[in-house]
Amino acid sequence: MTAQDALNRSYEIRTYGCQMNVHDSERLSGLLEDAGYVRAPEGADGDADVVVFNTCAVRENADNKLYGNLGRLAPMKTRRPGMQIAVGGCLAQKDRDTIVRRAPWVDVVFGTHNIGKLPVLLERSRIEGEAQVEIAESLEAFPSTLPTRRESAYAAWVSISVGCNNTCTFCIVPALRGKEKDRRPGDILAEIEALVDEGVSEITLLGQNVNAYGSDIGDREAFSKLLRACGKIEGLERVRFTSPHPRDFTDDVIAAMAETPNVMPQLHMPMQSGSDTVLKAMRRSYRQERFLGIIDKVRAAIPHAAISTDIIVGFPGETEEDFQQTMHAVREARFAQAFTFQYSKRPGTPAATMEGQVPKEVVQERYMRLSALQEEISWAENKTQVGRTVDVMVAEGEGRKDGATHRLSGRAPDSRLVHFTKPDTEVRPGDVVTVEITYAAPHHLLAEGPAVAVRRTRSGDAWEKRNTAAAAKPAGVMLGLPGIGAPEQAAAGGCGCD
Repeated sequence: MTAQDALNRSYEIRTYGCQMNVHDSERLSGLLEDAGYVRAPEGADGDADVVVFNTCAVRENADNKLYGNLGRLAPMKTRRPGMQIAVGGCLAQKDRDTIVRRAPWVDVVFGTHNIGKLPVLLERSRIEGEAQVEIAESLEAFPSTLPTRRESAYAAWVSISVGCNNTCTFCIVPALRGKEKDRRPGDILAEIEALVDEGVSEITLLGQNVNAYGSDIGDREAFSKLLRACGKIEGLERVRFTSPHPRDFTDDVIAAMAETPNVMPQLHMPMQSGSDTVLKAMRRSYRQERFLGIIDKVRAAIPHAAISTDIIVGFPGETEEDFQQTMHAVREARFAQAFTFQYSKRPGTPAATMEGQVPKEVVQERYMRLSALQEEISWAENKTQVGRTVDVMVAEGEGRKDGATHRLSGRAPDSRLVHFTKPDTEVRPGDVVTVEITYAAPHHLLAEGPAVAVRRTRSGDAWEKRNTAAAAKPAGVMLGLPGIGAPEQAAAGGCGCD
């Protein structure tokens, strides 16, 4: 489709699942805007010319949720001639023709390997008057070569690899994303440098198994070298990465984290279970002792590191003794935060047909016990922050009550969420405010006193420029500028596959 054909046609993207999908949606936005579409206003709720579902396949009811949402759009599409609906992502890669059979009003189905085809498929469907289903079996082009509509003026995802070589029995991602494929280090660093030139000051390196980076290019220390290279980029203030696998978490990575000043003292590393028996059934290549040993090494090298994790409760065959091993590991690790999931069958995975499926009521009861323990630990760990002075990078959208409380919110270097009193001077998202922590809750910190210092940054300038440009747009053109904020933590919507 030419830009002229798509001029003023609005689009809306609904994203489900992990950080990979979030970043893919930025690319889908970039592709559509490059083709002349404009983003629908916030809260359009289907009232757009094109609605794109970027789906996830790792939950048991993922397909029910998709078809329920598609069903709600069907009458709207009937009333609105020319409206188009597209479905992409992992569920599209898995179900293919099934989607059009169950929802014949869908116009386009595309997979994880060919997201770059979306504008062409929309135009082909419009001209031919029939659904276009195109699923590639392997990656056509590394996604980072596609246009990208970044959701933040100051923080950005940067993909370093796609796919995964692991065979975890609960995870369908390798079947849908393919084997790991690494980008060349020079391409990654060039993208980061270009983002910094645009005003970005925080980047999150992204991969399905991020610290396995290098296996495809034959360099086992490639990831630690990449972290150190990021440390040499002038203007890049914060570097994060998600999500690593304990199997590949080597001493050179810990050293690079500790010795590279702009690599943040934060680590999200999925444990999944504390039971050696369950880890074996999951085909996780480490055991509890190895995992806790990594935690000890990280804390020895980076004493103030905030460590978070993912845990699955109720995996097939999990006994009360196995669960108690998980509780023990949580007490030993003292995670700042843990994203806990009740096991649900992922269709197409080995675990879905395993014997010993744990009754739902047992899973729920264990989940509640684990959540209560982690809440207690998170609160205790956050209380150790009271009295500390931290640099908070201001975010937009992190504090839902900021307007009522006259506060601002942002992330400390260790990624803890901090709500703080609004300074007298103007502060923009991307700027850095130094505050003293006065109160701790289980999931956030408060700084109720006056700011110690305020630093205006290039990122704040970039945010201001973006918003000034949006305000200057003539009436009637829907820019639909996205909210500004740091990328969410992977585990918050993660697929638990790392």
